[in-house]
Amino acid sequence: LTEYLDRKPKALSGGQRQRVAMGRAIVRQPQVFCMDEPLSNLDAKMRVQTRTDIAKLQQDLGITTVYVTHDQVEAMTMGDRVAVMKLGVLQQVDTPLKLYDKPANLFVAGFIGSPQMNLIEAVAKDGKAFIGEYEVPVDPAAAAKMKGNITIGVRPENWRMVDSGQGLPVKTTVVEELGADAYLYGTSDVEGTPSALIVRTSGRDHVRKGEVFHVSTDPQHVHVFDTDTGERLSD
Repeated sequence: LTEYLDRKPKALSGGQRQRVAMGRAIVRQPQVFCMDEPLSNLDAKMRVQTRTDIAKLQQDLGITTVYVTHDQVEAMTMGDRVAVMKLGVLQQVDTPLKLYDKPANLFVAGFIGSPQMNLIEAVAKDGKAFIGEYEVPVDPAAAAKMKGNITIGVRPENWRMVDSGQGLPVKTTVVEELGADAYLYGTSDVEGTPSALIVRTSGRDHVRKGEVFHVSTDPQHVHVFDTDTGERLSD
């Protein structure tokens, strides 16, 4: 730290300036750290390294830290409890996994997760959810509450491929190969489906661009929301 402080500010890199700022705060032994987008000006590699450094430092010092960020990866990897806000209004406060597994409304569902959750317009009839002609399996709690227009949410990793005619048809438009995994982006001609559906599959065994495949899911992986209010209806 002394070595950094002896240099002129312009001689320091972005990551070094962050360390200087934190060092000056630490020596004052505060009760709370307040950080507002501390990594936003760093390049991708330095952002990951500094994020890890801050998380380790916070654990070692045991000082409560309030961290403001628009980067959900930072929030999910660094936060013990995360507060999601929209236009100054608190939407949900919970652990990172609870935010991911049980988003309280449509905004949180669409915000948390990368790639984001597939959100599909559907209609509730007699306790069943339909995307066009395709019946979506939903949990009993959602089935008892849903009426009229609803929105179905399915995370990319929760789709499973099924035989032709048994699920939702998707025509592949883009394939992102990431090694162990691959993301398939496609379109469906079924009414209510968005312009792009996202499916995560094995990086070694997946369809190719232009091919059509069918997907389904299971009730425990389906998130049901009231389209008009955005409220979560699933258990």
